[in-house]
Amino acid sequence: MTKFCLMIAVAAAMLAEDRPAVRQKTQQKRIAEGVKSGEFTKKEVRKIETKEAKLHREIRKDRKDGGRLTKAERAKIEVKQDALSKQIAKDKHDQQTQKK
Repeated sequence: MTKFCLMIAVAAAMLAEDRPAVRQKTQQKRIAEGVKSGEFTKKEVRKIETKEAKLHREIRKDRKDGGRLTKAERAKIEVKQDALSKQIAKDKHDQQTQKK
C-alpha cells in the first residue's frame, strides 16, 4: 500500500510540474480555433500571441536553473496563465470579428 501511495505522489508531482506546458498547449488550441472561426481580429491575435510568447520565454528561463519549476515559480506562471486565459475568452466573445 505504501509503494502505491508513493507512486501516486510521484505521478501527481510530475503532472503538477508539467501543468504549465499542458495549459499552454490548450490555450494555443483556443487561439487557433478563434482565428479559424474569425472570432479574433488581427490586432487581438497579435496581442495575445505576444503575451503567450513572453510567458513561454519566462517558463523556459525559470526551468534553466535546475530544470524544474519551484512552487513559487509555478504559482506565478499560473496567475499569468489565468490572466491570459481571461483575455482569450474576452477577446473571443467580444463581438468583434475578422474582416473577410
